[in-house]
Amino acid sequence: MRKHNIKMKVVNLEFQRYSIRMTTTSLNTWQLVQDEVLHRIQTGVWSPGTLLPTEKELAQEFECSRATVSRALNNLSGEGLLDRRRKGGTRVNLNPVRRATLAIPVMREEIEGKGSVYRAMVLEREQRNPTPAVRAFLSVEADCPMVHLRSLHMADNQPYAFEDRWVNLQVVPKFAEADLTEISANEWLVQNSGFSGGDVAFYSVNAGSQEAENLGCREGEALFVLERITRVNNKPITFVRLFYRPGHRISTSL
Repeated sequence: MRKHNIKMKVVNLEFQRYSIRMTTTSLNTWQLVQDEVLHRIQTGVWSPGTLLPTEKELAQEFECSRATVSRALNNLSGEGLLDRRRKGGTRVNLNPVRRATLAIPVMREEIEGKGSVYRAMVLEREQRNPTPAVRAFLSVEADCPMVHLRSLHMADNQPYAFEDRWVNLQVVPKFAEADLTEISANEWLVQNSGFSGGDVAFYSVNAGSQEAENLGCREGEALFVLERITRVNNKPITFVRLFYRPGHRISTSL
């Protein structure tokens, strides 16, 4: 029994030496500093509400610059794990925000990824000024030239999603002449117009006559709607609503 206890103490001592060696090694990139801070939060070394050492103290411990520490802490703060306050220090959030990353693929890739054959149909296309509702959504002028497009995305020749889209020709003037016989507006914009940000909303609506006709469902049935605005340098590129057939679901992971 004594031999067993002595052996365990030696193992624990070696573990402590290893831990000390790891945390005193120079962490010269903000990603490494972030990983170490995250590890301490996840293992309970820094529990919810704990006040972290100052940036200066962490920089000395990790043998890196304060700027490196600051970037790592700011990133974790942006993810909802830390609460940073000027003159109040940095604390582990009492109720950390759990964030999910949602991938929004090109519609063709989404459908083909499910093993189905993709096809897109342009139902209506016209160049016109935006409606008052679209102007409000995009914060554009009444005379802003736009293309209004209604399309149907098919999977194995069955309706998959009905699309109602507006494209700002002040930002992507080439879209006025875009050939959408081979690719959808969604894919054309991905290939020809980069974006720097946007907004996404999810909600449900009851199918109106137009949605019911295009999606092959009954009027009044609940539809899943994805609404998206994309921008470049704060200028709106496109505003789109996608109405999916009844029963559609989107999943992601934490």
